[in-house]
Amino acid sequence: MVESIIALGTNLGDRVGNLRRAIEMIGRKMSLVKASSVYETEPMYYKDQDWFLNCVVAVETDLRPHGLLRELQAMEMKLGRKRTVRYGPRVIDLDILFYGNEVISEPGLEIPHPKIAERPFVLVPLNEIRPDLFHPVLGRRTSELVGNLKFGAEQVIKRSGLHVDLVS
Repeated sequence: MVESIIALGTNLGDRVGNLRRAIEMIGRKMSLVKASSVYETEPMYYKDQDWFLNCVVAVETDLRPHGLLRELQAMEMKLGRKRTVRYGPRVIDLDILFYGNEVISEPGLEIPHPKIAERPFVLVPLNEIRPDLFHPVLGRRTSELVGNLKFGAEQVIKRSGLHVDLVS
């Protein structure tokens, strides 16, 4: 079993329900270890859309990286994800942030996720559950990466009372 960190994001429909359903589906395929709080975040790359709800989960899986990616993409499809505008609105987005300490750079799969260091909507919830997680490419811990954010951390708002419980 390998610990993997998965980022979840949604800005269409029942956003809390989308996160809950995605975590439930993830929990059927792997062991859920820990989930961050839910954060409301401003869109980053494509601004003309509603704000997102984001969180991250740590899981233990026996799936290899490509198998994990296929499973997550299948879950996105089952939840109604339609790929239209790059970085645009979506019912759910599931990204592999880390897969143990592995570094993979192949067409269609990069681990650690290549945009972690610039994304407050990923770093802030990741820092909540894994502040000491070491990024094997950047050579820094999550807490250091959050501290180095140039902008945007103020646009990541922890939503009191919003937490997606782990499904057992």
